[in-house]
Amino acid sequence: MRSSKHSPWFQSVVLLTAALLAAGCASSRREMYIQEKASGYVYRKPMAEVWPQLRSLLKEKELPIREAPGAFEIATDWAMVGAPSSLGTNYVRYYVRGRQPSPVQSTVEIFRQNRTESGPGPVDSRTGQRQALGTDTTNMTRDRELEWELLQRVDPEGARALRAEAEAAVK
Repeated sequence: MRSSKHSPWFQSVVLLTAALLAAGCASSRREMYIQEKASGYVYRKPMAEVWPQLRSLLKEKELPIREAPGAFEIATDWAMVGAPSSLGTNYVRYYVRGRQPSPVQSTVEIFRQNRTESGPGPVDSRTGQRQALGTDTTNMTRDRELEWELLQRVDPEGARALRAEAEAAVK
């Protein structure tokens, strides 16, 4: 019977790989922790200071915005994500809602809506009509990544504190 001993080099590679995977998982968990906290963040600033920076962030992403008069609400138009494909073309738009619970506090919720439009399928030889490849799908979720980006822009000190909290909480 043969012994299944591995060389020290092989063992080192296995240990290094495991350590890198563990570090990557911790980093991913920290980012999730940060984004979760950022989505419930209360800015210690009035909405009048937060809203212009939000508008600027959306414009930098080249998203045409439509703002509701007299309210802290923005909707963007649909924008194509990536190149069109015969398997489906993806679009995204955003809906943003700001609230001001007190004169010196504000909160922002950013929702991302994704839509996939299926392309035309092959021609049916019996009817001569194009078959659809699938149905259109849409979903709407909080965009915690964009909320975190806004937090870093509006309140860099608060963002640093949140990152330090994540470093301490998630090992």
